[in-house]
Amino acid sequence: MDTILVTGSAGFIGFHLCKSLLEEGLHVVGLDAMTDYYDVELKQARHAMLMKHDRFIPVIGRVEDSSLVMDLFARETPSHVVHLAAQAGVRYSIENPRSYLDSNIIGSFEILEAARAYTPQHLLMASTSSAFGANTAMPYKETDKADHQMSFYAATKKATENMAHSYAHLFDLPVTMFRFFTVYGPWGRPDMALFKFTKAILEGRPIDVYNHGAMQRDFTYIDDLVNGIRLLMEAAPQRGAEPVSTTDSLSPVAPFRVVNIGNSNSVPLTDFIAEIEAATGQRAEQNLMPMQAGDVPATWADASTLTALTGYQPRVSIKEGVEAFVSWYKNYYLP
Repeated sequence: MDTILVTGSAGFIGFHLCKSLLEEGLHVVGLDAMTDYYDVELKQARHAMLMKHDRFIPVIGRVEDSSLVMDLFARETPSHVVHLAAQAGVRYSIENPRSYLDSNIIGSFEILEAARAYTPQHLLMASTSSAFGANTAMPYKETDKADHQMSFYAATKKATENMAHSYAHLFDLPVTMFRFFTVYGPWGRPDMALFKFTKAILEGRPIDVYNHGAMQRDFTYIDDLVNGIRLLMEAAPQRGAEPVSTTDSLSPVAPFRVVNIGNSNSVPLTDFIAEIEAATGQRAEQNLMPMQAGDVPATWADASTLTALTGYQPRVSIKEGVEAFVSWYKNYYLP
């Protein structure tokens, strides 16, 4: 590999991916807009850590900026591109859908256009488990239909999958879309459950628990996710290749596939909260609430395609992962 371009490099996942690639000795260009959806200082702190490496080039700007993105591809000619930049959050997409249209749809279009002009060896683009929408058959398989998204966030992500497939077909652009499943760990986003629960518990405040606690998630530790992405970088899809598993979504007309990256284990939210209580040493006062609009009661990944492609196996247990996050939170916020 020559140069890796990672969009959303100051985000939770982007930061950890860049850090891993830099520690491996690779050259990384990180593009991030430093938007104020959540604490910009947290994003700046992540980027500051990456900038300690002389092989990291930070670029501050938006993926919707067509000239910036095209110039970046032309100047750096990345061998691999990992497109993580997006407006995240299911609930916020109800309040501010236009930001999802701009970042997720237009931003992904600009990445595809630049990749069309300066074709990398492999373009990897982030999707989401939310793309499975109203599906109830679990575990989720990549070959399952995903036609009924429950939020505008999920709809924009599913749209980028379809957009990317068309570019893969028309321009022979190798594309892998990966669907994340509830990623957690140190340096996580403040709007995510683990962060909010830990903060509230340590401050002695109640936590809001939706669907009266009857929720399950395929919690995926950040190191396992990054390992999955790194392995996939070496597994570019090829037009006309044979599927590697019965759940392989490899397109019959393009070098394109969708891949789940998850822990392959659906954990009750109550168990997750119990691990936070154990890690903090404090009991949580729970404010039981109804299901929120756009949310789903459960997620569960079938990651057999990823395993068949790369040998991927998740390694970090919920207990270890939650403990690592709580330790980071205390050191960062409560020194």
